[in-house]
Amino acid sequence: MAAHLSSGRVNLTALREAGRRELREFLDKCAGSKAIVWDEYLTGPFGLIAQYSLLKEHEVEKMFTLKPGRLPPADVKNIIFFVRPKLELMDIITDNVLREDRGRSPQRDFHILFVPRRSLLCEQWLKEQGVLGSFIHREQYSLDLIPFDGDLLSMESESAFKECYLESDQTSLYHAAKGLMTLQALYGTIPQIFGKGECARHVANMMIRMKREFPGSQNSIFPVFDTLLLLDRNVDLLTPLATQLTYEGLIDEIYGIQNTYVKLPPEKFAPKKQGEGGKDLPTEPKKLQLNSAEELYAEIRDKNFNAVGSVLSKKAKIISAAFEERHHAKTVGEIKQFVSQLPHMQAARSSLANHTSIAELIKDITTSEDFFDNLTVEQEFMSGIDTDKVNNYIEDCIAQKHPLIKILRLVCLQSVCNSGLKQKVLDHYKREILQTYGYEHVLTLNNLEKAGLLKPQTSGRNNYPTIRKTLRLWMDDVNEQNPNDISYVYSGYAPLSVRLAQLLARPGWRSIEEVLKMLPGPHFEERQQLPTGLQKKRQHGENRVTLVFFLGGVTYAEIAALRFLSQMEDGGTEYVIATTKLINGTSWIKSLMDKLEPAPF
Repeated sequence: MAAHLSSGRVNLTALREAGRRELREFLDKCAGSKAIVWDEYLTGPFGLIAQYSLLKEHEVEKMFTLKPGRLPPADVKNIIFFVRPKLELMDIITDNVLREDRGRSPQRDFHILFVPRRSLLCEQWLKEQGVLGSFIHREQYSLDLIPFDGDLLSMESESAFKECYLESDQTSLYHAAKGLMTLQALYGTIPQIFGKGECARHVANMMIRMKREFPGSQNSIFPVFDTLLLLDRNVDLLTPLATQLTYEGLIDEIYGIQNTYVKLPPEKFAPKKQGEGGKDLPTEPKKLQLNSAEELYAEIRDKNFNAVGSVLSKKAKIISAAFEERHHAKTVGEIKQFVSQLPHMQAARSSLANHTSIAELIKDITTSEDFFDNLTVEQEFMSGIDTDKVNNYIEDCIAQKHPLIKILRLVCLQSVCNSGLKQKVLDHYKREILQTYGYEHVLTLNNLEKAGLLKPQTSGRNNYPTIRKTLRLWMDDVNEQNPNDISYVYSGYAPLSVRLAQLLARPGWRSIEEVLKMLPGPHFEERQQLPTGLQKKRQHGENRVTLVFFLGGVTYAEIAALRFLSQMEDGGTEYVIATTKLINGTSWIKSLMDKLEPAPF
């Protein structure tokens, strides 16, 4: 199945199709009517691969969420559990199975589908509980890389960063390597692999080992990707801590995007009827899907938020002019022509209304004093101002008991921009945080230190200014409306991770050897031999395609910056992005938070 480049993008449908096929094959093994019991976390990612209609075609009649107690009544022959291999979920499944009425007839058959891998530990656990024998089919569904958009893949593994950097657990790296092998089976061997960081090194080693162990995995598909760049998240701890300033980044910062969906406050979306004075305002959050299938969203998602307003007002003028055309349609032919365009125009109008409402919601926040003050401090740190002493704004925020995550993002940002804090500054912040927010957060502070986010300055010198200057991470004259550099995504700060990708493409990493040594982990290059006849001869003007894989998470602002590089006239490189998880500063810090639970007596 050769996958090809479509309209300047890698066509990721082959990957989605492979996922659907594997799912169909499993469902067909469980003959007869079925009910699926879902591990709730999996419903979002699965929805991006298979719609409900596909499940229905294969006799799935009911869907339930996995929870303790008896399973809801369902007149079906098969009960299939779709779960991640986690022990706490095995306890719930055990409870479900043991409460099943054995006297009922006909009896229901149980099956279990582990996503993305079967786990010996889980199966042993089910065996000890005496229920393993109840499952007829025990299989795995390798949902490694899920296509989120035309140029974006995610494993949606929420604990990958914590596992890799705090618990030295390499499971998610193994899944990343497996996902990359699947990708190469569909899109050809990737001839060049570059990487930076410990995790990147592990993934590359696993890929090379897998290729050696399965020599049959060599395929005769013309390579779609020229280069794979593996980047550890901890090579650039700064970027996710800063507030993203692109349209999509801000939607994620404020409302959180889950599996391409966002839930928004409903009052902005209520249809305005004359004379009713808004008495029946909707109470359910408005749920919208955000991806490039929507024309307007594709156009504005990666723009700096300050450049979105003018696009929306231009669009509004174009749409009203188009609707005005109906008054000029005189002949039957002209009227038919107008009517045929109507559905598209109405979709455009409703899309515009939605994004105008979202932009108003965001503007209310970005124009607030608090947002401005917070951003000012972030930008001072990133440009190297006063990073080595206790910050007044942070102290005030703690005194006013602002949300703890906001405080943690700022102190971590200060620490990263200063290569660690002086011991007395660090102790002062820790004391203030624990006294204000409670001593149960001592574990969280410990985790942040272990991850390298909030730590004492050990070497006695701050490397950040050198890194900032050499990689041009801070640009004073940023153009938000018509950007000429990736720094527009943070209004001045160029994401370090994306700068590394940009410099790798041209002039190459040799030009920044010194700085690479200052960043954590090794940097390396591997070449994979291609079968003869598959070496690419590049046509004049044809772009190279690079897959950038972020191990430990990526933000929407970084994705926007890579898309900006793909679209540059003289760029010469197109980027496809893969990651263990789509993150923002809040969700990332949250994944590292641990609360000390009080003793039960």
